[in-house]
This record gives sequence, structure tokens and C-alpha cells, in this order.
Amino acid sequence: MGRKRGNGSGSVSYHAAKGKWRAEVRWVDPSTGRVRSVTRYAPTRKEAETLLAELLLQRGRGLLLEPDRTTLRDWAQRWLQRKAREVKPKTLLLYTDELALALPSLKNPKARDPLGSKPLQKVWPAHIQEVLDALLERYSPRTVRKVRERLRAVFQEALALEMVARNPVDPVRVKGGEPSRPRGRALELREVAALLEALEAHPDPRTALALRLCLACGLRRGEVLGLRWEDLDLEAGTLTVRRTVGVIRGKGVVGTPKTQRAYRTVPIPHATLLRLRGYRDWLLAKGVAPEDLPELWVFPGNDPSRPLDPNTLNHTLRRIAQRLGLPPLRVHDLRHSYGSHLLANGAPLEVVAERMGHASPTITLGIYRHVLEHERQGWVLDPEDLLRAPGRARA
Repeated sequence: MGRKRGNGSGSVSYHAAKGKWRAEVRWVDPSTGRVRSVTRYAPTRKEAETLLAELLLQRGRGLLLEPDRTTLRDWAQRWLQRKAREVKPKTLLLYTDELALALPSLKNPKARDPLGSKPLQKVWPAHIQEVLDALLERYSPRTVRKVRERLRAVFQEALALEMVARNPVDPVRVKGGEPSRPRGRALELREVAALLEALEAHPDPRTALALRLCLACGLRRGEVLGLRWEDLDLEAGTLTVRRTVGVIRGKGVVGTPKTQRAYRTVPIPHATLLRLRGYRDWLLAKGVAPEDLPELWVFPGNDPSRPLDPNTLNHTLRRIAQRLGLPPLRVHDLRHSYGSHLLANGAPLEVVAERMGHASPTITLGIYRHVLEHERQGWVLDPEDLLRAPGRARA
């Protein structure tokens, strides 16, 4: 005879066919109305009762789940499909590449994939650690940390949907380090002067002016190439970021800004504004009809219906820097220089965050903390200076 427990709790009974004692917990899933159960076996009744107590404890903590055959690879694919509705195509491609380092069958179904073939509920921290340790032999710690971050996100969603009892990635750490990669390099004033002079003499007005806008307005490469003439108000002296041009598998793709804050209107400095007006007049003199101008790309490629190839700006800037004897420059360094010099000249953090199109001032603070710390050193208050201030009456 077995000992029966109350409905919704559990029971211990003898299973003659197996010759073992069975501990079983049954409950009704409130979301589906289905009766669910989990069963464990033990050689003795006492051990079965101990198993039942453990199962009931897990059930009380919400850790007892119905067995599910979904593999990690299958769940990762479904996770990526959901992310396709939330993120940009370029970001989705990056997520896929990062996950595929740990789950190679995501890209090649025939690939050997010990981790991806495991049922989602049977992946333990040790399995994750083993895969990440193997990746460290081929990739940098920074890359492997990205893989860990992506795996954690996959399991976190499964945890939220109560498909797993815990996130097996949480206790896993990627050991080893590397120098942190700088967000960007701010050009010194002498470098700014040399670069502007080189851009002034550059034979292609498209690339020269596009690079100048990155430096003068803090635009990202994709943002400057995504400008149409309708986005420029050359009378008010402003431009509005409404779209971007990214690179996916080597091809330029037109998309939307990364965040809502990236949609923004930025003032154009006077010297740059004059050059934009001159560039517009040059296009009109070449035969562009004024009524057609608003819909045209400000910086078109060889095919006028497409924007300039994003790689063109990188190649041009690299050649200019080499000719001037400057350290290697990226287009992003021009944007970084804009933010750095704004802060160094006293612009409030909130204003800089708005101009840069950052999602929040916290991001700006993280990127330009070194600039702000340098500026803070200049703020020194001597109480005696207050007493010597003009008009201060002595007590």
C-alpha cells in the first residue's frame, strides 16, 4: 500500500513493474487547466518520501516544471525570430553570429552541436562553462563575453516564460581580460585644423562635406549618408536625422535611427552651413531642378538613386590621415571629437546627449567621463575668495 497525499500535493507508492518506490507530484496548470505531474523513483520507501519532500519544496518555489523536449538550438531559433521584430537587421545578424559561435547548428544544421542539441531544461552551468572555455582558445575574451551575454538573454526569456527553473548562464564567468577598447579618439585642435584644410582641398565635395558634417554636427556615418535635402533647413541652419544607411553583408541598407532619441534636429555651425549652401547651388547649376531637390540624397553614390557607399568615407579619411601624418582615424572619431569638445567648452551634459542622439545622458556620461573629470578638477572654491568678492560686507 502506498501513502496518499492530498490532491495537489503528492504521493508515494510502490511500482511493482519497476520494483521501486515512486514519488509523484501532481498539480493543475492554471494557464491551461491541464493536470501536470513529475515522478521520481527510489529503491526504498524512505528515500521516495525524501524525494517527495524535495519535489514539494521545488513546487512551492515554482521550480518544478513539466519535462519539455525543446532543445537549446530550437529555443534560440525562436528567440531570434522574435528579436527580428524588435531590432534592426544588422543587430539581428550580429546576435545570430554571436550565438552561432556557441551553437554552430544555428547556421549549419549538420554541424556538431553538443550544447545546442541538449534539451533546454537539461543545460547546466557546467555545460555553458565548457563551451565558453573552448571558445576562449580561439577568440578574445571580449568576443566570448558577448556570446555569454547572448546565451544569458536566450535563457532569461525561457525563465520568464517558466520553461526553465533557473538561468544556467548566471553563475558562469569568462576569465581572462584584455585592454578595454576606447569608444573613440578625440582630435586635438591642431589635428582638427589640418583635417579641415585637407577637406577644403578635397576634389570630391560629397565625401569632404559628409566628413565635415560628422565633425561639425556629431553625426554617425549612417546618419550623414541618410540625409536627403528635405532634411536640411539651410535658412534656419538645422538638419534633422530621420534615417540611416548601414552595412549588412557588405551592402548599404537604408533604415531608421537606432532609438527614438536618435531622431533629432541639430544646429549646423555657420562655416559648415555656408559650404552646404554652396554645395546646393553647385548642384542646381549642374541642372538639378529645384522642385526635385528635396527628395534627392545629399550625398548620392555613383547611382544617384542610392546614397554614397558607407565604406567611401572610411577610405577617404584613412588616406587623408596617412597623408597628413596623423594617427589612424575612423569616421566615428570625428563624432567623438564633436562630443568631447562640446563638453570641454562647457556644454551641459543633457545638451550633449541630445545633440549626439544618445538614448540617455547616462550613456553620454559613460563615454565622456574622462572629459568631465578633467573639467571638474578646475572647479575649486576657496571660502576666502567668497569673502573677498566685490560688494561682500564684512561682519
